[in-house]
Amino acid sequence: MDFNILCIEDHPDNMTLVRRIIQASDYNLIEAGTGLQGLLIAESQRVDLILLDINLPDIDGYEVVRRLRSSSNPGLAQVPVIALTANALKGDAGKVLEAGCDAYMSKPFDIQALLEKINEFIPYAE
Repeated sequence: MDFNILCIEDHPDNMTLVRRIIQASDYNLIEAGTGLQGLLIAESQRVDLILLDINLPDIDGYEVVRRLRSSSNPGLAQVPVIALTANALKGDAGKVLEAGCDAYMSKPFDIQALLEKINEFIPYAE
């Protein structure tokens, strides 16, 4: 079975790193550079997991996840969201989880840790 991972990330270097990680793991990557673009993609395509930057140029990741969670599409409202953010101050993880994300990872992130976190939500197909 194919797994689609949507990455909403505005920084090209971070997107390149995520692209390499996802492609090496045989998942399908869908890329969005803004929060609004990510929402449009999530509404129009099957997405199994979202990797979400919090600091985006249009609407922030908190607003993105709030809109996802309030979607009338039950599948979209339930899709797992992992926040990947440079916000690493005390309380940032709680704020991300409170907004509706399922997990939090601070940047720079460890490649193996990201794969392990993804696999918590999307196990490899046997």
